[in-house]
Amino acid sequence: MDMRAPADHPILDAIAERWSPYAYDLRPVDAADLAALFEAARWSPSSYNEQPWRFVAVARDDPAFERALDCLVEANRAWARDAGVLCFAVAAGAFARNGKPNIKACYDLGQSVALLSVEASARGLAVHQMGGFDPAAARAAFGVPEGYEPVTAFTVGYPAAPNEGGASGRKRRSLDETVFGTTWGVSAGFLDDNAD
Repeated sequence: MDMRAPADHPILDAIAERWSPYAYDLRPVDAADLAALFEAARWSPSSYNEQPWRFVAVARDDPAFERALDCLVEANRAWARDAGVLCFAVAAGAFARNGKPNIKACYDLGQSVALLSVEASARGLAVHQMGGFDPAAARAAFGVPEGYEPVTAFTVGYPAAPNEGGASGRKRRSLDETVFGTTWGVSAGFLDDNAD
């Protein structure tokens, strides 16, 4: 079943084909592919080039995988156990250069995971991000030091089956409701210029 996003405007294939599965094939993720995903994350932009992102990544065949699963809420644990890799995305709370709070750290972390997700899609892999985990448990389980905050968890692997409904089940708010121009709530003029 086709899971390609029904985009209203042309976008890169790796973005259109990106989706978040709840079922994974049990194949392990190739180490070279996994390294490439984190290389993509490494080259994400960040405020003052601080690169506040850090990751904990545990493959399913690693004994620590069960420890990682224990950090997830039960509903996520049920499907995440079949993923090739379980990860925690962590943000540094302060600038390394001056110790002041980095209020853009979570934004920058999100950008790095987005690039990782697009790279995964381009390689036939899928990433499913989740907020349903216990940050304190992840901190304790993997020795995340003070000053770093586990923000999200995510899985990486080969999708086993598409979401129910296929591409027709994928919904997004329209650009008119998302991108505003000179007045909040009024769509940006360029959207009218590109109307079909």
